[in-house]
Amino acid sequence: MEFNTQISHFLYAFFFFLSFQSVFSDSGTIGINYGRIANDLPSPPEVVQLLKVQGVTKVKLFDTDSDVLTAFSASGISLTVALPNEQLSSAASDQSFTDTWIQSNILPYHPNTIIEAIAVGNEVFADPQNTTQFLVPAMKNIYASLLKYNVASSIKISSPVALSALQTSYPSSSGSFKSDLIEPVIKPMLSLLQQTGSYLMVNAYPFFAYTANTDTISLDYALFRDNSGNIDSNNGHVYKSLLEAQIDAVFAAMGAIGFNDIKVVISETGWPSMGDENEVGASQANAAAYNGNLVRRVLTGGGTPLRPDEPLNVYLFALFNENEKTGPTSERNYGLFYPNEQKVYDIPLAAAGLGNMMNGSKSQVVAQPPAGGDASVGQTWCVANEEAGEEKLQEALDYACGEGGADCHPIQPGATCYNPNTIGAHASYAFNSYYQKNARGSGTCDFGGAAYVVTQPPRFGSCNFPTSRN
Repeated sequence: MEFNTQISHFLYAFFFFLSFQSVFSDSGTIGINYGRIANDLPSPPEVVQLLKVQGVTKVKLFDTDSDVLTAFSASGISLTVALPNEQLSSAASDQSFTDTWIQSNILPYHPNTIIEAIAVGNEVFADPQNTTQFLVPAMKNIYASLLKYNVASSIKISSPVALSALQTSYPSSSGSFKSDLIEPVIKPMLSLLQQTGSYLMVNAYPFFAYTANTDTISLDYALFRDNSGNIDSNNGHVYKSLLEAQIDAVFAAMGAIGFNDIKVVISETGWPSMGDENEVGASQANAAAYNGNLVRRVLTGGGTPLRPDEPLNVYLFALFNENEKTGPTSERNYGLFYPNEQKVYDIPLAAAGLGNMMNGSKSQVVAQPPAGGDASVGQTWCVANEEAGEEKLQEALDYACGEGGADCHPIQPGATCYNPNTIGAHASYAFNSYYQKNARGSGTCDFGGAAYVVTQPPRFGSCNFPTSRN
């Protein structure tokens, strides 16, 4: 073990700080989907305060609830609101309907409540009610109504599209839309977005692709962790994350039908903290890794290999665990927060939170207990992520025991925690010492993906891992 690393880590931190300062001018944005299919959520005014404390400035809703829109008045938070699928037929058939809808759902609130976009429908192509035919006419009528009431210049229109709209997504450069959608709906929709200066909303979930293809997709690739990457054989682009590959498949699909200048907003993406037995990868640690690494990726700037100069703009799914959602267990466990406003796990949601990266931690990942638990449930420990590989573990171990100030004497030869003499056991002890000495603070258990938080005391031989109360 090498302890004399202070100088090298100081230089690393210094140069990282310089790069950190320079990239944020080209960074993307992080927003959150605020769903309310639950019977135990905080009131809308309480939610607004929670979002402001977290530094969130963009929120996507799934309706135009009056109490919610009123709560966001003068908050400084920009909203994307929605016209639901069940209203598409009415919106498509008669502009008087969309006139009334705008008068009732937009004009009484905007601009005191900042409404920056309207999502017309949601994943319409996958809607079992077969509402696809109504989508573009409804979008056109909504836009005409926005023009009529002089708010079209400040409110965009779009429609969230699921990746199932793609016929081909691999390799990314071969991305294409389903042939039966292109002429009747994709081209007219993209043309309208182009004419109105809007963007395509895309719902992309690497979780689904990973769980269906664990034999061919690595977890590191899905979670934005270090990996060898995938090379697109058509253009040589190297992809280090599945989400970027998915988004480039959408860019390629648009380009294939002549739309190369339309931007994309990732209107939904996330990872569940809990799932059913067959939902491989659904865990608190993986959810924290995916969302934490994604936030860091977005806020430190840059685009995808196909469009490197276009920053990523992302809405995480979702703000809360929603207990009345149907379907598998994962559907009720995408939240960043429990209904009591306690974090499910701790990640930064704004640029200010990334400062912890300079403490040797590249994203904040701290597991939190569910509401109503006893005090013992709230204790957490930090352990090594052996999937990170020995080289990364050794580098992080050197930092923790050196500049990090962890108490590493118990893992020296002959000491109480030397055995088992493995890099994983030694790194776990050092990481936990650092974590506890820093009061289990946000960002003190990650080490660039080399560590994660657990809620059960680690067991390595006869070694006892300290807690903050020791």
